[in-house]
Amino acid sequence: MFSFSVPLGKVVRGLSRLRGGGSAFPGLVVEKIDPGFMQRTLASLPHGVAVVTGTNGKTTTTKMVVELLESQGLKVFTNRSGSNFTRGVAASLLGDVDWRGKLDADVAVLELDEAHAVHFVNKVSPRFSLLLNVLRDQLDRFGEIDKTARLLEHIALKTTDTVVLNREDPRVARIAQAIHSPDAVLHPAIRYFGLDESLRSTFPNDDDMRTATGTTSPGTSAAGDAPAAPAADVVLRRVGADDADFEFDGETVTTRMKLRGVYNIFNAAAALSLARAILGAGEVDTPKLVKALGEVAPAFGRGESLTVDGQPLELVLVKNPSGFRLGLKSFPAGGYATMIAINDNYADGRDMSWLWDVEFESLRGNGVEVLTGVRAYDMALRLQYDEVPFGAVETDITAALRTFIDGSRGKPKRIFCTYTAMLAIRRELAKITIVEVVS
Repeated sequence: MFSFSVPLGKVVRGLSRLRGGGSAFPGLVVEKIDPGFMQRTLASLPHGVAVVTGTNGKTTTTKMVVELLESQGLKVFTNRSGSNFTRGVAASLLGDVDWRGKLDADVAVLELDEAHAVHFVNKVSPRFSLLLNVLRDQLDRFGEIDKTARLLEHIALKTTDTVVLNREDPRVARIAQAIHSPDAVLHPAIRYFGLDESLRSTFPNDDDMRTATGTTSPGTSAAGDAPAAPAADVVLRRVGADDADFEFDGETVTTRMKLRGVYNIFNAAAALSLARAILGAGEVDTPKLVKALGEVAPAFGRGESLTVDGQPLELVLVKNPSGFRLGLKSFPAGGYATMIAINDNYADGRDMSWLWDVEFESLRGNGVEVLTGVRAYDMALRLQYDEVPFGAVETDITAALRTFIDGSRGKPKRIFCTYTAMLAIRRELAKITIVEVVS
């Protein structure tokens, strides 16, 4: 079986790319004909597998970890297509292995959807895992938020070496209790990434966003006293307009950041901590590591900046209340023409009621030029309640994008979009400007 599964999978991948098919389909094919392909291939890596998961920030954080490790001379395999299901990993492997199935890499750093990560770790035990956050997202898939936390806990308990946890997210931080439980089998080491006290209000966890004034968040006493926070491996101390301060090993370093968005800067602390865990006690070129962090560009659709008619056009992915709130905060509306594209396909989550948990007052001054996507009229109703003026409402994304570009010539542009809307917009933009091809 092994003798023909890889060549056949590569042929299917090539044909799928020629006809514009989904990036995960070849992985589904190879999983059917050779169920052990992924486990067998990844088992050969000297530094093992690192899994990056959580509600927000997986794609950009994975990109940061990859570039940090590459700055230290490691060869890194990753699922660059952003297809973060198990079959997406298998499809990415088909693109990187040779015809005999050999993968030339030192370590795999994989972005995985929270639910599909559970299936992955049941097949391949990761040596490292990074658990970013737990926020309300796609509740039609995950149900209540504590179920998502249990998914991340399962991933942690399957990790063999080190788990990196978000100190500021109570549901993620509590996973340490399960790791330390006498019933746990593996007991991996735990590292945390965290925030300076002055920044915590900028990054509310899900409980903070839903706690009414005068009440207390879960895990906090009536007097407002929270348990003492554990020491963090990497702490984000300051966020500037185009730089940031990180503290680790008792030192504070400052680096310029190409990434935009305060949420990306916090995830940079997470990426640093995971990279340091993977590199271990060996010699690390810290100045080169920090320099590499400052040079990471946004992942596709995550604050990605394209050029249209000589002006920047930014794509900002939004998929839950926290992400949209931080997106609006990180990318002020002043001077920009704005479009919002909301789909409710499976990959977006079908339940769009979360739009009512986002405050859109910051868009009042400039308004929104165009609303599009399957749920364009839902978005229009939501903006009406926040008294935000808007122009055209067009459910067809292609037509809406044309209207938006034609109507805002000479101005920088920004599009807030859900995942499948972002993919559709990038496909259309690729016809008129240079768009990075992700394969």
